[in-house]
Amino acid sequence: MNPLEKNETFRPRPGSLVLVIMDGVGEGPENEGNAVRLAHTPTLDRIREKHPRMLLSAHGPAVGMPSGDDMGNSEVGHNALGAGRIFDQGAKLVSSAIEDRSLFDEETWKALMDRCLSGKGALHLIGLLSDGNVHSHIDHLFALIRQADKAGVKTVFVHTLLDGRDVPEDSALEYIRPLEALLEKVRAKSGRNYCIASGGGRMNVTMDRYFADWSVVKRGWDAHVHGKGRAFESAEEAIQASRDEQAGIGDQFHSEFVVVRDGKPKGTIRDGDAVVFFNFRGDRAIEISMAFENEEFNGFDRGQRPDVMYAGMMQYDGDLKLPKRFLVPPPAIDRTVGEYLAKSGVRQLALSETQKYGHVTYFWNGNRSGKFDDELETYIEIPSDIIPFEQRPWMKAAEITDALLKELDTGRYPFARVNLANGDMVGHTGVLRATRIGVEAVDLALERIINKVEALKGVVLVTADHGNADEMFELDKKTGKVKTEKSGHPKVRTSHTLNPVPFIIVDPAFQNEYRFNRSIEEPGLGNVASTILFFLGYKPPEGYEPALVGNSEFTVPVRDGLPAQPPR
Repeated sequence: MNPLEKNETFRPRPGSLVLVIMDGVGEGPENEGNAVRLAHTPTLDRIREKHPRMLLSAHGPAVGMPSGDDMGNSEVGHNALGAGRIFDQGAKLVSSAIEDRSLFDEETWKALMDRCLSGKGALHLIGLLSDGNVHSHIDHLFALIRQADKAGVKTVFVHTLLDGRDVPEDSALEYIRPLEALLEKVRAKSGRNYCIASGGGRMNVTMDRYFADWSVVKRGWDAHVHGKGRAFESAEEAIQASRDEQAGIGDQFHSEFVVVRDGKPKGTIRDGDAVVFFNFRGDRAIEISMAFENEEFNGFDRGQRPDVMYAGMMQYDGDLKLPKRFLVPPPAIDRTVGEYLAKSGVRQLALSETQKYGHVTYFWNGNRSGKFDDELETYIEIPSDIIPFEQRPWMKAAEITDALLKELDTGRYPFARVNLANGDMVGHTGVLRATRIGVEAVDLALERIINKVEALKGVVLVTADHGNADEMFELDKKTGKVKTEKSGHPKVRTSHTLNPVPFIIVDPAFQNEYRFNRSIEEPGLGNVASTILFFLGYKPPEGYEPALVGNSEFTVPVRDGLPAQPPR
């Protein structure tokens, strides 16, 4: 890889270029569920009105997802932001591997089948049960079940992690029932034992990330492996009992449960078994994979670790080679903007709190752990709170900003990237009031950042990786109106949105040296990397998506009918 070429037609500003990623803050229509519009955001309002802005696509093909109906997420969003190009992502890769059957022709699947067929071991399938297509897809699970049956595997146990986050918050039975129907159909065959064995809500069981709370993984481990948890005759009974006891509980917060027969767990994980974690997205799959694979492990007391053959749907960490076995190779993302800047001797700063720290580092760098150059890169992680985010909707926005401003004062960093996680993490709770507060915390942080960068004669680029807080209630696709429950209350939405995200340039020294590039048919997150390089005084590398700005007269496009100043 060669260093970047200088762009002699634009002189960078003397201060830092700071990219602020307002995680989960999209640009949606004004209604009673848009927490971004409802929040008091004087800073965001001001820069929308006074500074050049446009909208970017952050979902579907714009971030490597299969179709325009597929939501973006923080992982694919940061991949696109950092890579400067669009790569096919997990959902699309897995669907293609199933469709062309390459998944089942690879050595890993064959080894798993041999493990089950050569002995008496069962196949265990653990993962998120929904069609959200962010971490997993129920169609992928069904394909694995059908193929295991076709291969002659006699026993399959499914450990269901309930979603309610990338799909409607109380939709679990919409996925449990068709799964049960498929398993029942297979069980009708002689000698087949296919059933649900355990489960729980994704935010309470198994799917922790960034080592924020190992107790989440332990609850899942104890339920899946040891059969420890509240006992029920079926998964549906477990879900209904939880709803009866905790009115309004979202699927993502259900406690762990174990399905029993005659008072005994139906399907614990034992020596000789095979285990597949069928999520394709890596962040919430790493810790449970470590629990199954690592010889040295101090996350929690695993008890007797069973001798199993473990595989992930994909390899969740390429540097750590975790897991060792996987069904579908991940996208090979190379030549990220961070690597180019390191190669060119440019100091970089990346910071966020724990919940999004991996996004401004690992995912930004193309699913790569570690730094490209220890001398030129500084990564700062602010520990996240380990409590429900609706109880602390301001999260760590202030502490992140404190750390950023302190580092900017050193004058060491031509480029800094920062993620403010409130819009996404609080938005996922479905609590409108808390999400408004979260967005307001982001706005206050944004004000402090802009004031500092302006004083240092730098530039701030403001964007987001996807929407979330901009649509807190379910909308009717035909009418665009908010859906309501039987009670008359709005139906809560906890998932990401398909709305575009803002891109705003705060450049006090602007003197008509550049304009937005109108030749880009549908600007997206993949165009941001080249734009960063433009403001740093470099040309984009070959193959990169074009920059959003270029030299010439400046114009301010307003797309999708959104006004420059959102109405209040």
